[in-house]
Amino acid sequence: MPVFLPFAAVSIWAMNTIVNKMAVVVIAPGAMAFYRWFFAILVLTPFCLPTLWRQRRAVFKLAPRLAVLASLGMVINQSVAYFAAQTTTATNMALIMSLVPMLSLLFSVWFLHQPLTRIAIAGAILSFSGLGYMLTQGQPMTLLESGVTVGDGLMLICASAYALYCVLLKRWPMSVSNWVSVYVQALFAVLMLLPVLYAAPSADIVPDAYPLVGFAAVGASVLAPALWLNAIALNGASRTAMYMNLLPVLTAGIAMIWLDEVLTHYHLIGGSLVLIGVGLSQRSTHPTR
Repeated sequence: MPVFLPFAAVSIWAMNTIVNKMAVVVIAPGAMAFYRWFFAILVLTPFCLPTLWRQRRAVFKLAPRLAVLASLGMVINQSVAYFAAQTTTATNMALIMSLVPMLSLLFSVWFLHQPLTRIAIAGAILSFSGLGYMLTQGQPMTLLESGVTVGDGLMLICASAYALYCVLLKRWPMSVSNWVSVYVQALFAVLMLLPVLYAAPSADIVPDAYPLVGFAAVGASVLAPALWLNAIALNGASRTAMYMNLLPVLTAGIAMIWLDEVLTHYHLIGGSLVLIGVGLSQRSTHPTR
């Protein structure tokens, strides 16, 4: 169980990246973003509503902060990814999201006043160098001429938003249960995503899209977080967090099988540099002078 729970959660999230790509051809990104959280709320309501009612006063006080968290974690991070999937690969999406721990460390300097270490700086440089190598297909100089694809740029926004989300969770201690916090954030996300739904070319869910919406709503939004929270309770936050390093590896493997994506030398070299840099930043302990 100590191994199964976090591995299962990361596997579901890896598969959800594949779902992001598969959804592009059957449902509008704006509709996918909305329905994911709409159906997740339907699943969570019977379990969360009684607790929400008991903690309603605390929720009311925390509402502004929960709305900010919803905009970062569910609207910008997870919903923008559906638009990014139109112009980038699942492998790129996962590798860019693997920057979240390092970006969280950088944001912590400003928001949590944590000192930045030399090894963390080295890790950041190494990670961004690897990312540049991967996104330019092994030709970093072309970054100055043509930049990155729209999808890769959107995924950088997603990763930054989620990193800030993680930092704010540490800065804003919540006096409500984890599931009530997630549930209220999902409610805010649905409200925020209504304009996105109306702006979508079509708000319909065609038959081929139902399994994808269902997996995103139940698997990635309810089941995986439940497994992850139980893993943290069993293993501790630090040991559990290490399993997130498997996300790009699992995603790349599944993408090769399901989407016929090709794992190239620049994915291997750039992705390795990204993960090594993230590992260095997480192991840093001594403040820079």
